[in-house]
Amino acid sequence: MTQYSPPAPGNQESGASVEEFGYKQAMKRGTGRFASFAVAFAFVSIATGIFTTYGSVLNTSGPAGIWTWPLVIVGQLAVAFIFGSLAARIPVTGCSYQWMSRLANPVLGWIIGWVSFSFLGVVVVAVDYTIASTVMPVLLSYEGTALNAWVITGVILCQALLVGLSTKWTERVNNFAVTAELIGMIALVLLLLLIVGFVAKEVNFANLFSTGAIPSEGYLSMGTLTSAGPWMLGFLLGAFTIVGFESAANLAEETKDPARVVPRAMWQAVLASGVLGFLFLVAVTLLAGDPVELAKSGTPVADVISRSLGPVVGTALLVLVVIAIFACGMVILMTGVRLVWAMSRDQRFPGWQGLRKVSPRFGTPLNATIFMFVIGELILAVFSTRTDALFGLFAAATLLPAIIYTGTVILYVVKRKSLPPSKGFALGRWEIPVIIVALIWLVFELLLFRDSSFVESWVYVLLMLALGAVYFAYLLFTRGTKGLVMPDMHSIDAELTADASDTAKGKHAEGTHRR
Repeated sequence: MTQYSPPAPGNQESGASVEEFGYKQAMKRGTGRFASFAVAFAFVSIATGIFTTYGSVLNTSGPAGIWTWPLVIVGQLAVAFIFGSLAARIPVTGCSYQWMSRLANPVLGWIIGWVSFSFLGVVVVAVDYTIASTVMPVLLSYEGTALNAWVITGVILCQALLVGLSTKWTERVNNFAVTAELIGMIALVLLLLLIVGFVAKEVNFANLFSTGAIPSEGYLSMGTLTSAGPWMLGFLLGAFTIVGFESAANLAEETKDPARVVPRAMWQAVLASGVLGFLFLVAVTLLAGDPVELAKSGTPVADVISRSLGPVVGTALLVLVVIAIFACGMVILMTGVRLVWAMSRDQRFPGWQGLRKVSPRFGTPLNATIFMFVIGELILAVFSTRTDALFGLFAAATLLPAIIYTGTVILYVVKRKSLPPSKGFALGRWEIPVIIVALIWLVFELLLFRDSSFVESWVYVLLMLALGAVYFAYLLFTRGTKGLVMPDMHSIDAELTADASDTAKGKHAEGTHRR
């Protein structure tokens, strides 16, 4: 394996420089347009989201719950546009953590960074658990149990090996997986709708508007103070799935021309996922048969595919789904690693002394990768003790990004008049409408989590915040608020000057020794 050589500051292919933000270029800029889109699309992963949550929606909202999906897409697309506008101004690894720290204050930045870490830690487990609990049992014809799902998920988390050893190969695997997911999902829609649906005439249009086992009376109500109405819970299908598009921004320092490429990758990933995902949902629902009986299955989507397409075609397509979900977990892990590394680089994360290092051999934050792997295994051990582990994981993984997105959008609203100039993407005259749509959607989404079924999700959030508060108090005690100031151009100048001085001294000493 060749030795990794870090790029020299100011000598970057894209012309984008992190030096203006107080950093040296630590990792190679090799991520192109498709790879950036693939990262965002893989994180969103409609295959993962739909396979994970469709059964839950059947039990809480019935098949008619799929009609909430287009509304989620509109809301999340508005959020993605705002994220793109920020990414075009501050294209630095760390995403919301960086934006909040630099545009508001470092304290709020640290809080949203910690919330982001809490989200990425739990969502990677939720995604990998999906393979073990909802796809593999059907694919390999065995009975899924909490024990074997726990063991298989623990093995799948070895995605960390690929993430830690090579960013280039991680992206290659992800590009292949995203291509496979696009082809597989399009094939599934065409086969299910055209061949099974209209040729074999097995479609049931009544399913599209059926509430299943959910009483139709009061279906559209807003619910009570402690419970959301049935139709509102249907929004969890899209809210869990269409998240993570900002992962493209978390790789900004490794992306060519990030101010232009990253914003486009984010909104394109949301739009492509939204359209293709809705077509797939319609196809599965049309062929669901008896939705009440299907809701009793732990693997409803896989059951529909296997029953409709037969064992050979169904198995082939399920293999593509496994590849897509594996890539989703891998990208999430890589995104979490970059966030931990970014916060550690600023000396603002527990164990930053080791976690901020980039491996000289592999050119990756190897220590941060090992750390995220260990965190994932710990979260898996905690959640896997409950019978409905998958619901607990996906509920927590839906609540946390809603908090992150809300905080970031509010930041944009407050600071939009004083933002630095855009380097590649701006909302222009659409800014106000986009802000209004994003805020309405996020407020509505947060109202979903008043439901009593999310108690354990709130417990996880509060527990993680409490742990973070302890460390943050330690930071304030040892450094004060001045010690939390983000690096700027002056700090990088000082580092470069010091490096130049050390180099000059070394050469002088070498010359003296030779004389």
